[in-house]
Amino acid sequence: MARVAIVTGGSRGIGRASAERLASDGFAVVVVYGGNKDEAQAAVDAITAAGGQAIAAQADVADEQAVEAVFDTAEKTFGGVDVVVHAAGIMYLAPVAELDLDRLDRLHRTNIRGTFVVDQQAARRVRDGGAIINFSTSVLGLALPGYAAYAATKGAVEAVTLVLARELRGRDITVNAVAPGPTATALFLDGKDEATIASMAAQPPLERLGTPSDIAEVVSFLAGPARWVNGQVLRANGGIV
Repeated sequence: MARVAIVTGGSRGIGRASAERLASDGFAVVVVYGGNKDEAQAAVDAITAAGGQAIAAQADVADEQAVEAVFDTAEKTFGGVDVVVHAAGIMYLAPVAELDLDRLDRLHRTNIRGTFVVDQQAARRVRDGGAIINFSTSVLGLALPGYAAYAATKGAVEAVTLVLARELRGRDITVNAVAPGPTATALFLDGKDEATIASMAAQPPLERLGTPSDIAEVVSFLAGPARWVNGQVLRANGGIV
């Protein structure tokens, strides 16, 4: 029986690259999407065309009943859940003095509550020997102006990750977070001009932006062979911090 992975934010960017990589590693994958059914179906089609197993499931990650239903679907369709990759998230950028507080509340709901809701179900239902993988950001270390609200939500994600790893003592379930640096996704590129993108690409010693597949490589490692990496934040950023 195939191992089973749930990937939130699986319809695009790092989430989709992670879903496709885990499918190529032999996982049956549940691609969880928020609003774009067509992109989620395209991800499923790409996985099945390559010989993998996948289905799409819609959920607002901050809605505990919707997330519980996704886990139900994974168990009914594939027999259980072994790995949860929580890549869903949103980002708004503005200085502290200027940020619309409604946006702060939306960031909190999706990035903090969403992580807590997904991790809560994962803690209850991932099979022993499994892995829970959250997403932080290397911006936490860089402390870039404009990123305060977003970075604050990811600081919370790191806190939840490190505590949950210890709460799951005795179950052989690893809990880690991946903290990408600048990565060429729609979320990152949106609203940035060419000069800003070029400047950020020049910052790492490797002198390029990361790619979704670079990050999916780390997810694959944590989901599979990395059984002795636990309670860690892996900063996958080309050496930028």
